[in-house]
Amino acid sequence: MPNAGPTIYVSPSLSHHTPYRQQHHPQLPHPLLQLDTGADVGGEVGFGSGIGGIGSGDAAPPRHAPKRVTRGEVETDPTNRNGHGASPSLGTSPEDRDSSTASPTAAADQPRKKQKRNKPTLSCFECVERKTKVCIKRQTNCEYALVANLLEETTRTATNGRRMTRPPKRRADGVSHAMPNAADRGLNVGRLRALGSVATSTGLLSNVPFSSPGSSNVFGIGSEHPFANYWTCEGGLPEVISVLPDKLQADILLNRYFECVDPVYPMLHRQTFYADYEHFWSLSRPDKDRADAAFVALIFVMLALGTQFVTSTSPRERKQTAEFYASASNQALRMCSYLSTASIKTIQAMVLITYFLINDNHASDGWAFAGILIRQAYAMGLHRDPNIVVPDAPPFEKQQRRKVWQAVLLQDTFLTVLLSLPPSATHTDVSVDDLVEDNSSIASDDPTDTAYIRGSWTLANLVQETICSPRSLDVPICTTARHKSKLIGDFRAVYRSFPDVFRSWDPDALAQLSQSNKRVVRQTLFLSSNYFHNLMLVHASESQDVPVNVRGTLEAAHDAITAFFVLFALFEAEARVWWVFNHRAFLEALCIGNVLREAAREPGGEESMAKDPLFVRAKGDIHRMIQIMQAMSEGDHGSQTAKTRVQVLSEFLV
Repeated sequence: MPNAGPTIYVSPSLSHHTPYRQQHHPQLPHPLLQLDTGADVGGEVGFGSGIGGIGSGDAAPPRHAPKRVTRGEVETDPTNRNGHGASPSLGTSPEDRDSSTASPTAAADQPRKKQKRNKPTLSCFECVERKTKVCIKRQTNCEYALVANLLEETTRTATNGRRMTRPPKRRADGVSHAMPNAADRGLNVGRLRALGSVATSTGLLSNVPFSSPGSSNVFGIGSEHPFANYWTCEGGLPEVISVLPDKLQADILLNRYFECVDPVYPMLHRQTFYADYEHFWSLSRPDKDRADAAFVALIFVMLALGTQFVTSTSPRERKQTAEFYASASNQALRMCSYLSTASIKTIQAMVLITYFLINDNHASDGWAFAGILIRQAYAMGLHRDPNIVVPDAPPFEKQQRRKVWQAVLLQDTFLTVLLSLPPSATHTDVSVDDLVEDNSSIASDDPTDTAYIRGSWTLANLVQETICSPRSLDVPICTTARHKSKLIGDFRAVYRSFPDVFRSWDPDALAQLSQSNKRVVRQTLFLSSNYFHNLMLVHASESQDVPVNVRGTLEAAHDAITAFFVLFALFEAEARVWWVFNHRAFLEALCIGNVLREAAREPGGEESMAKDPLFVRAKGDIHRMIQIMQAMSEGDHGSQTAKTRVQVLSEFLV
């Protein structure tokens, strides 16, 4: 039998057409692209399914050369499907595979050729021939280097993809359901369970009491429309601009915003904002009336938030003024048709309006408004990597898009944790690693702010994937002991990634630091509170095979609630305003109370708890939280929400 050259298997439907790579990739300037960077140029190729790689065919390797197997290739042997025959990779010589003179019967028994992956690479002919793959490593100037850079910058990890949680199995009617987290047990809230997850009902007890909420009043608070109507049909944007305070008053309120709000949510670039702000005030009145309505909305909501943190007026006057500015911001958004037109400024304004509504005891409205916000952020493509959707944009604009998206993501993630509702900002390929400091730009950010954003963003990604979705369906966060151990390790790894300045939060050290750098102190307290609160939820998670880690839960809850105690000690006026911080601390006190109550039911529990310093300290944390809530509820304008929290927490001390 004469020796024959290597057989090249080609799809019959394409045997008379132009090679696949030239035909289907006209945008690539060079025809000699290899679909598999590990294969030799001109080597054997398979085309079993009509899609695959075709070599140059000009020079074949020696017929007896060992066949290369690249990663991802699968050899199949038809004879092995019947339970007999040699292994696909053993007992078959190159002659048997390459013979073109075999009989039809023998040809039918031959193993099929290995399919190449239909995967284009980023290596030119020269690089493949040298087998260096330098184009992929981007170490040389190659004609495909631009494409290589783009794909490497936009690499997606598993955690950046779509996150879904399987719903729990159906339970028979009448079967009792145990809450899968110790942080949510011990309270009976009746019909509130129908509003969402069981855990949602627990958080609602921190709100104003109510008897029969309507269907539109989702969380039982904020029953009135959040934006009072002061506007006429014909007034338009000039009517909104006419109610701006004088510039001196506006400057004071904006300074208060950048002092109290911006450190916690550093979404705006201060230098560029003030440049636009000063330009706006320099305009004549007719020119102001034609200004960007979205920017006007942004100014008003910043004035509203700054007003919430003013201490020189009465609480009643402060509330009325802040709500008036918020209504003006909403009206300005209407003037720019924010429901059908989105921009960076409209998204920024909507993020801040959501925080204002929550602080103003309108959690129901804030939750609904945030839903519109997320849809608009998706519509703008903020969830996409700027290198993909706006590759030609300046670096500063790309960074602004990333910062605004992280603000949307953080707001959605940590609000859903508190309310135990499903997250919405789940589909994204924006990487936290791309948020880097560009010191070469005149509009660069504070490096500490960048580190704070990266830390919060990394934590939010982990929380959204592992905590938000399970809790919204009353599914245990951890299903096995190994799963719980790994998840705790993941959280600790995130904490270790925080800069040292955010991990050194001894109360005495923070009190001293607050004399010189209040901004870092605020950021440290908020980041620490978020981290330890979610770590507490992991430790408190319980399933059939995983018990509650009592000591771990109490340790994490203590660290989390201590952050609120320090905030109240250093910035009492601000601690009274931040609903998210108050509510988070209240949930931590509830968790501590539930754990103590269950531990007391064990045989000899009361006696052992009295001797254990950990349990004694935990009980002291509840006492301290009640004292703070009592202070916030006193006076003619005391918080009714704080009074409710005192009543609920006092039950654990009976």
